[in-house]
Amino acid sequence: MVEKVPMTQSGYAALEVELKQRQSVDRPRIVEQIAEARSHGDLSENAEYHAAKEAQSHNEGRIAEIEDKLARADIIDVSKLSGDTIKFGATVTLIDEDTEKKAVWQIVGEPEADAKKGRISITSPLARALIGKKKGASVEVVAPGGAKAYEITKVDWK
Repeated sequence: MVEKVPMTQSGYAALEVELKQRQSVDRPRIVEQIAEARSHGDLSENAEYHAAKEAQSHNEGRIAEIEDKLARADIIDVSKLSGDTIKFGATVTLIDEDTEKKAVWQIVGEPEADAKKGRISITSPLARALIGKKKGASVEVVAPGGAKAYEITKVDWK
């Protein structure tokens, strides 16, 4: 059975954009670089050629990875979700019980997780601790830096 990859519509669209970029822009550019490097002669000591071949390998690997994720995508329309129980797609506001610092996280699929944009993977320790909880609850998350306690102050569906 094929394992589905949950993601939001915006996460799916971002992967499609990256795939198109890699196929229609990056791939031809790398092929040109390989051809240019080949024209310099002896390939055994041609650093440009080896660098271009490595870039090609990396690009083709990423294309295959994106195609696989898109093929297994289970798109979840967050705008149709509601309720006060945290699940995939929820945007959760937390207060660190030690420092009183506020943090806002949206729980998304692994391919679209980006901590700098406030998006955490559903498989992350924090998301796993939050799933099924409600506003007002406290959660403890065991992280590499030690255990952290948070209070859930808001559950939103953006």
